[in-house]
Amino acid sequence: MCGLIAAQLRAPWLAAERLDGALATIAHRGPDGSASWFSADRRTALGHVRLSIIGLDNGVQPLSHARGDLNVVVNGEFYGYQAIRTRLREQGYRFITESDSEIALHLYDRHGLGFVDHLRGEFAVVVADRRSGELIAARDRFGIKPLFYACINGDVLFASEAKALLALGVPARWDAQGVLGDLSGMRSDAFLLQDIQQVPPGCLVIAKDGAVRIERYWENSYPTDAVLQDDRRSEAEIVAGFRQVLDEAVAERLTADVEVACYLSGGLDSSAVLGLAQARLDRPIRAFTIAFEGAFDESPLAQRTAAFTGSNYEPVPVSPQSMADALEDTVWHCERPIFNANSAAKFLLSRAVRDAGIKVVFTGEGSDEMLAGYLFERRDLMLYGGGYADHAAREAAIAQLLENNPLSRAIMFPSGAPAPGIAHIEAAIGHCPSWIQGMSVQYRQLSELMRADAPGGVDLGAPYSRLLAELDIPGQIAGRDAVNTALYLWQKSMLINFILTVLADRMEMAHSIEGRVPFLDHHVAEYAAGLPVPYKIRETTEKYVLREATRDVITPELYARQKHPFLAPPLQPATRTAKADPLRQHCEDIIRSSSFADQPFFDPSKSVAYLDAVASGDATVTSEASAIILRMATLSLMQARFGVSG
Repeated sequence: MCGLIAAQLRAPWLAAERLDGALATIAHRGPDGSASWFSADRRTALGHVRLSIIGLDNGVQPLSHARGDLNVVVNGEFYGYQAIRTRLREQGYRFITESDSEIALHLYDRHGLGFVDHLRGEFAVVVADRRSGELIAARDRFGIKPLFYACINGDVLFASEAKALLALGVPARWDAQGVLGDLSGMRSDAFLLQDIQQVPPGCLVIAKDGAVRIERYWENSYPTDAVLQDDRRSEAEIVAGFRQVLDEAVAERLTADVEVACYLSGGLDSSAVLGLAQARLDRPIRAFTIAFEGAFDESPLAQRTAAFTGSNYEPVPVSPQSMADALEDTVWHCERPIFNANSAAKFLLSRAVRDAGIKVVFTGEGSDEMLAGYLFERRDLMLYGGGYADHAAREAAIAQLLENNPLSRAIMFPSGAPAPGIAHIEAAIGHCPSWIQGMSVQYRQLSELMRADAPGGVDLGAPYSRLLAELDIPGQIAGRDAVNTALYLWQKSMLINFILTVLADRMEMAHSIEGRVPFLDHHVAEYAAGLPVPYKIRETTEKYVLREATRDVITPELYARQKHPFLAPPLQPATRTAKADPLRQHCEDIIRSSSFADQPFFDPSKSVAYLDAVASGDATVTSEASAIILRMATLSLMQARFGVSG
């Protein structure tokens, strides 16, 4: 993995020193080298910082075609690249590095914009085509690797992180629509700062003469309910097929010229990946696990999994104090507010892994998104599926489901009324997925703490309307099962902006760690999309097909255990016998400080009154309040750290 910058300029104003300064802001993504390239007229520039994984000694970028008319920078990994190199050599192409990245240069030369169809992996790529005068940016199918762009005064700028665009001169100003979209969970390709957008996952952004056009090259399309009901495959065929595609995805991700380790929680997903990877190696994989304090600690489960697979278990203790100390840097790297301290925990995990000499890790992200692993989808199946004698039986089953998940219930299904904006979702698709409904409750609670003159006003329906306007409802949602509809909508918003940002790439690359995600291999995703829903959720058992397909490489304990999302413990307030935990105290100090008034969204008086009101609440109030408090405190931290203006 690496970091990149690209620029197409109206006039040659970008000095090499300015580009180097911008690259320095993302040097954590590539500590092993930095280089840049300018066109002869200096109106096109590419910059790159490198984390060497494959071709350790000769993979310097930017890469250039021998003709001198094509140049490329790549962030990411391409799997199956050896076969592509062989094919391209047979077609007359000459390689000058051992890096997997070089295939992008020659694939583009041969296939034009269709080059992305030949790429498998996690990637962001920018090609400077001097023949067409275009700058072509491509992002992987799910947005595993970040890529941002800005169009300013006839210039088009690209970068792996928004902070590099700010270093190039893009003003740091809040985008009210982006902030409200983020608070509601309805943000897709927008960003929180004006003039900055994300390259949409599965898309190309082509820049020429100061303008851009977007072309989609891939979509994770779900079959209609009618098509799925006509599936005649046996269970044995379906399970074997899933095992094959997942095992292949894991095998491809073992390719590296450095040691590959694994992030291991107490859950099914990372354990299955570890089990499949360990079965292919004759050395123990180092398995790194976050060890929280108290009920949220899953490290004993992880230790038993490591023993079962023959891996080396390496716990990383994470305390409220250490998360408090890491909070500001966590926000700097993820470039957004957070609502659970799990991102700070991942930041600390990655730091420990880097200090252990590791550059590459397997992770389990994406399994829940492909296989309906969250509590939300099980509730959707109960709400909109059959099998209940009457309404009372359905409601009783849902109540029991929530009762069985006390640790995640408060953050996923907070108490209170939802935001009225969910009516837009119901009108457009016929129902409101449980995850949108649950997040809308927190969004409404946040809106009640906002200033009367907050930028853009507080239109609670606007984020929902904006997301719907970006979707192909007739082509991708109509006629689909409620569970698959929920998965599709989550992939368009929360997967990109939450899971893959605050829990994956940004927290890993903050410490120069490359995370590899087999569950988001597009072959795995396409197979999962075509599964009948009972292979995702069988009665109340989530990820049924994964359990069956990997039963031989996971413990019986995990096979039978239901999903527990990766969450840090809630912020604990002060009591008569104990002080507030350090993270809670740190967040309260931020909100009670005079600098909190600098951010334009939350009313300081209302926010302090909220802190006082929830100070003596029960466990449910404490858990629900944690998300609100963290949102407000970390938005204030982002304001200060990035120097954002209203």
